Amino acid sequence: MRRNWFFFLILLAIMIILFPWTVLRWVDQDIEIGEEFTIRVLLEDGTVETLGLEEYIIGVVAAEMPAEFAEEALKAQAVAARTYAAKRINENINSNYDVDTTTNTQVWLSAKEMRDKWNWLSYWRYYGKISRAVESTRNQVLIANGQYVDAFFHSSTGRKPTERSEDVWSSSRPYLQNIESGEENPNRFVKTTTLTPGELYKKLGIPDPPKAFSKNDFQILSETATGRVKAIKVLGKSYTGSQLRTLLDLSSTDMEIDLTPQEVKITTYGYGHGVGMSQYGANDLANKGYNHEEILQHYYPGTSILTLKRS
Repeated sequence: MRRNWFFFLILLAIMIILFPWTVLRWVDQDIEIGEEFTIRVLLEDGTVETLGLEEYIIGVVAAEMPAEFAEEALKAQAVAARTYAAKRINENINSNYDVDTTTNTQVWLSAKEMRDKWNWLSYWRYYGKISRAVESTRNQVLIANGQYVDAFFHSSTGRKPTERSEDVWSSSRPYLQNIESGEENPNRFVKTTTLTPGELYKKLGIPDPPKAFSKNDFQILSETATGRVKAIKVLGKSYTGSQLRTLLDLSSTDMEIDLTPQEVKITTYGYGHGVGMSQYGANDLANKGYNHEEILQHYYPGTSILTLKRS
């Protein structure tokens, strides 16, 4: 009797170990079937790997959007990411790669990195969910006037509508306008950054900081239509809101500034540049019943979905 129990426990242990691994192998192999389009990816080690476009998009969605999000939000993210990738492929014919794996283009995770991120027992569930979202939108991209759109996205718009592209960067896009965020919780990302004069000067690369701030050290020069900081003067030097956000590692340009002689407190709302699709807004809209096409139309009005085909 004891021997039977011993063999049963051994068999159970083997099943626990091998079953998830078997599922992972099956999921990994399944997504590669029928792949048509490819993309050249510059990896961290400097090598360039050619991947199937849909396989690549799975890695981008896994990196850029929480896997717990609703499937329609994941689909919208897949289309936005694929649009960016297709545009890069079209523009980089004479380059030796199309995208890298960082925020310089789009963040991308390999299967191993996904397992490390989610833990290997949860990987099969999240990978399967994302691969379904990608497969159901296979080869779909966003276009406007016959051109791939700049399908920018960010984590959270926060308490304000999305930004027009010309208020953050120099170029205007008719489909990147001030749009209601769609977010149920406008205070999801609220962060206060506190800096002393010495810490601020160091971040801005300015030597010889004073012992105290003066009341004119921070002056907001202009705001966008939504009320985010567009231009600001700090310690006598002018910056765009985006420049200051990068230099001080702030979450957004929707900021409130509280200045005392000893420190400056900068409270930001939202996360990201605020242009295009809010990922948390997309998830909230999906939970309200929006499908991925409706989500994309909400954030990129005037665009349409095109299915890529081999010529």
